[in-house]
Amino acid sequence: MNAINWPEGYLPGFTDNFVSNEVIISGLTVSEIWPLLSQPFSWPQYYKNAADIHFYDNKGPELENNVRFYFSTFGFPVEAQVVEYVAPMADQAARIAWHGWAGEENSAERLDVHHAWLLEDLPGHRVRILTQETQNGEPAKAMALTRPNPMLNGHQEWLDGLVEAALSNAE
Repeated sequence: MNAINWPEGYLPGFTDNFVSNEVIISGLTVSEIWPLLSQPFSWPQYYKNAADIHFYDNKGPELENNVRFYFSTFGFPVEAQVVEYVAPMADQAARIAWHGWAGEENSAERLDVHHAWLLEDLPGHRVRILTQETQNGEPAKAMALTRPNPMLNGHQEWLDGLVEAALSNAE
């Protein structure tokens, strides 16, 4: 199976926090899921932890390489820039990843993240959706120690909502 592409400084095991969530489900394809993930304005429809979405530089409504956007999640106002965008193509995993940040640079409140998604069609009319996030900064250290883990649970809600929305649209 395919894996996430990690930029320097964000490799799991060497960051302050890391979470990984994955589902494999039958009856859907990457092409049916992609529009719900690649268009952030749809996120709040199936994921309650995403809000206040807007794009910069007259971009949007779909993510693309290097586009900057904003959203709030987990109580953080997140500025973000897409660093990887590979739309669905035959025999290749679809990918979206962004660098997100909140707080003043070099401050104790600063949080830097790499949030990546990988979607791939599998044999037997199944699809795999993997989302992983690494984080650096004092807020990341605090989240890593919190139980239950808000990132792990929040991203599972995002995956579950994404699947439910895609299944609903496919009917």
